[in-house]
Amino acid sequence: MSDLLWPGDHRAGDLFTDAAVVAAMVRVESAWLAALVDLGIADIELPDLAPLAGPADLEHLAVAAESGGNPLIPLLNRLKCRLRGRNTAAAGWLHKGLTSQDVIDTAIVLCLRDTVARVRADLLTQIGTLTRLADEHRETRMAGRTLTQHAIPITFGLKAAGWLTGVLDAREHLAAAGSLPIQVGGAAGSLAAPTAVAGDPARARELVAAAAERLGLPVREPWHTSRAPLTRVADAFVTCTDAWGKIANDVLVGSRPEVHELIEGAAEGKGGSSAMPNKRNPVHAVLIKRAALAGPPLAALVHAGAAAAVDERPDGGWHVEWPTLRTLARRTVVAGAQTAELLAGLRVDTGKMLATLHEARPGIDAEQQSVTPGAAPDQPYLGATDEIIDAVLARALTSKGLSC
Repeated sequence: MSDLLWPGDHRAGDLFTDAAVVAAMVRVESAWLAALVDLGIADIELPDLAPLAGPADLEHLAVAAESGGNPLIPLLNRLKCRLRGRNTAAAGWLHKGLTSQDVIDTAIVLCLRDTVARVRADLLTQIGTLTRLADEHRETRMAGRTLTQHAIPITFGLKAAGWLTGVLDAREHLAAAGSLPIQVGGAAGSLAAPTAVAGDPARARELVAAAAERLGLPVREPWHTSRAPLTRVADAFVTCTDAWGKIANDVLVGSRPEVHELIEGAAEGKGGSSAMPNKRNPVHAVLIKRAALAGPPLAALVHAGAAAAVDERPDGGWHVEWPTLRTLARRTVVAGAQTAELLAGLRVDTGKMLATLHEARPGIDAEQQSVTPGAAPDQPYLGATDEIIDAVLARALTSKGLSC
């Protein structure tokens, strides 16, 4: 899967592609069938469903999905048809006790889990790079800016610590949201069909737990119309792109020729212009900012779908989640990889930072002079900068132990 109009989409690879969604739905059906066997409810030889549907079926499934409003219905028809010639008994038990929403929701969860794992890996890389930058530039003086104007002297180490704080916040949000549960409730969220298949409510709950264990997912009560697991992960993705957008914005400002304090380390062939061969555009920062701008409306649409939930299965609110979550997830992966690369290659012009600070005097020392009249300008008013950096670095060290 690749998106011509979203440069960098290839970085997300096979995550949340149509093929990945089909494979995830097949995994859910396989786990349920195995759970039926594990609990002694179905006495069948377990088939391997994975080879029965794949990329060659995508076009058919995409077209056929329109008639029933979701892609699982044609997928089931294809799986059952292919099973009947090999394992008729298994074909009869396939999907028994489930409804379409159970399988699609849980498949979406599996795709999101893979995406979260990729983003968390990039966040960890970013934390390492930012930790180094903050510590290395503790004494790198520069002009602090507020509302686009010079404010007071700071250090670049403090700025990097601020970037690191945003990334740490994002990692914590993602860790909290990333423990996505299985979604099984039957047609109306009451576990009626699983109970009928299993024989009693307690056995039905055991059945759900057994399928969840097969998929490596936690168990919770049916969340057919309570979509917080998905809105939480959407919000966590946006917390990531917010943090990366802040970094990108600072790099974009710092890389202006008239500022030239930060330089994006463009790899060979990157950052060029079609008309001006002399230019080296900060292309990573530009593309990261794009993701930061696009993320919030997508998360808002996931919330809109949740808010539109009605009855025991939403009429459209459920359906709008699928492409929206996929788009948001893939774009977050892309931006995470680009941010890690941007930070790894970022060049800091300490000389230019110091020169700009000197040129900003005496105005930039106004606050210092008002608080401590007569203080020498060669001893900038840096407050508790070292203590702040130390606290953020300590938090970063603790954060490396976070797990979803």
